[in-house]
Amino acid sequence: DAVTRDGVAVQLLGTIEFPHEAEMIVDRGGHGIGLYRTEFLYLYSQTEPTEEDHYNAYSEVIRVFSDMPVVIRTMDLGADKFTQSRRFVREPNPFLGLRSIRFCLQNLAMFKTQLRAILRASIHGDVRVMFPLISSLHELRQAKMILRDVMEDLDEDGIEYNPNMPVGIMIETPSAALTASILAGECDFFSIGTNDLIQYTLAVDRGNERVSTLYSGADPAIIGLLRSVIHDANKARIGVSVCGEMASEPEFVMLLLGLGFRTFSLAPPMIPEIKKLIRSVTIESCNDLARKVLMINSEREVINYLRNAAIKVLPEVFKRK
Repeated sequence: DAVTRDGVAVQLLGTIEFPHEAEMIVDRGGHGIGLYRTEFLYLYSQTEPTEEDHYNAYSEVIRVFSDMPVVIRTMDLGADKFTQSRRFVREPNPFLGLRSIRFCLQNLAMFKTQLRAILRASIHGDVRVMFPLISSLHELRQAKMILRDVMEDLDEDGIEYNPNMPVGIMIETPSAALTASILAGECDFFSIGTNDLIQYTLAVDRGNERVSTLYSGADPAIIGLLRSVIHDANKARIGVSVCGEMASEPEFVMLLLGLGFRTFSLAPPMIPEIKKLIRSVTIESCNDLARKVLMINSEREVINYLRNAAIKVLPEVFKRK
């Protein structure tokens, strides 16, 4: 198990894109799915997926994990991910345009089809639904209202589902991070999507080679937001996990533990390595590291400090890099 040397348990979940990856999480020692990306249903087909297509893809994965959590993120379309039917619809600034939950709220038929399938699949295990790129309380309330509408439709059709399925959101925008205390009052859990949170906070397109060196989770602005969000989540007594590349990078693990994170969603191949690192440290040492990092003002100094600390604990990880 992923337990620190002083006995603190950490939950390591996997991030997947396709159903067949579920077995890989089990093989690598993961205990569920922290992020099930569902865009593949739209991106790798010439036709829009039916409710049964959704249901079958979700049920296949849920049955692998029995009573372990499976967090299904609703479709994160737009930006650089286009459906076949919409691939020619271009926006001048797509990452700030109609994407993720915004896309869903303007395409209700598609959104409701997916939510029906998720709810139907919820009876097979510990299923949780998560809305991406929430930027305001209004968006969260709209998404929850549509979810309730779908529940009412299923009730009318006599179809079974879990009426108490947990509802969470991804914290990926600075506005969500800064209003986390408000959002926490109306959802069951947070998952911090570090990839987009870094991109939007630092105004850096991580896919643009000309500015990609400016993209860094070690920036004090990012660390400050992470600290703030976990504080608000703990105060509201809701679950909080961290996903994205930061969760899979060994140099950030001690910092994330020191900030208070106890649930990670990471790339399946990285689960054994991150688990080994967790089993090699104490929470006390991680807390001390986090306190020191919070006093450093330079991104470069932060990353050097974190890397040196991780090398001392598990040098073989960095020798392989």
